[in-house]
Amino acid sequence: MAFRAPIRTMATIARQSLKIGLIPADGIGKEVIPTAKAAIEALGSDIPKPEFIDLLAGFEHFAKNGIALPDETVNILKNECDCALFGSVSSPSRKVVGYSSPIVALRKQLDLYANIRPVTSVAANPGEKPNVDLVVVRENTECLYVKQENLIIGEHGKEARATRLITERASRRIGQMAFEIAQARPRKHLTVIHKSNVLSVTDGLFRETVRGVPSLPDVGGRFDGVTIAEQLVDSAVYRLFREPQIYDVMVAPNLYGDILSDAAAALVGSLGLVPSINAGDNFVMGEPVHGSAPDIAGQSIANPLASIRSAALMLRHLGYSKGADRLDKAVDEVIREGKVLTPDLGGKAKTGEVLDEVLRRI
Repeated sequence: MAFRAPIRTMATIARQSLKIGLIPADGIGKEVIPTAKAAIEALGSDIPKPEFIDLLAGFEHFAKNGIALPDETVNILKNECDCALFGSVSSPSRKVVGYSSPIVALRKQLDLYANIRPVTSVAANPGEKPNVDLVVVRENTECLYVKQENLIIGEHGKEARATRLITERASRRIGQMAFEIAQARPRKHLTVIHKSNVLSVTDGLFRETVRGVPSLPDVGGRFDGVTIAEQLVDSAVYRLFREPQIYDVMVAPNLYGDILSDAAAALVGSLGLVPSINAGDNFVMGEPVHGSAPDIAGQSIANPLASIRSAALMLRHLGYSKGADRLDKAVDEVIREGKVLTPDLGGKAKTGEVLDEVLRRI
């Protein structure tokens, strides 16, 4: 798959062990993160000996203890872990006093400014090209996710307002990450997603800053081979369903990137197949794109493949491509064979049965 091309591989350090924080959090996160752990353990000498540290976070933890993201979790990630895997969080759709999403907080506190979400279909035969092969590069720290909202009583009743933050610094960083990913892929094509025909100041700044990345003094012509296009976000969603093959790498502000990657998952059969990493310059955290799925939590039918693919992305970002390739190849074979799949893919298998199939191929 094309998303296996190098992203921004962090400098590989000679490690005796690889310390991985595990944050299952809520719902099916508690079922799928253990499968990613088992897959990593199966790699043997292709990676440093993995050591896992179990960490707490999530709405369920908040409901019991009044804290969604304990300071201890953040401190251990910063000071003891080389990387991490996050499961899913059950953030409620209603306002809950004192609660704020721990995954949003982690992205900010660890400066994980890029959410990299490859969406790729598995071709019928290993030698064929997939009909969907794209990467959504989502800015991960600002936009409406700064969570600055207020409610007032105006002349005509309640008025809710939210602050949307777009900065030149964040747009430049995500733009450079997106260009690096595009440069590493065969097509070398980048589409900037925005809505600057309406949001001319905020989206205008994002658009102009990303398009200006190749001209930065420290870039020095590195991205001369990358072609650049742009698309309004509403028409991008339409064209994504009509002609997904036009896209290679899509870079977008936080909210648009979230929506686009979830929509793209429908093109490959299930959110249960789509992985991601939250990446910064010094840390990386794998995270399946699916949510906590409370309707199926505890039934042992959650799809573990997105979590295993997220582990592969995480390892590749750390420089362990051989181990990552083994995970990806095993997942592809399970999907291609189609005999042992969870209900979201039309199968009847349990989470553990799918894991067993993956481990058998690793």
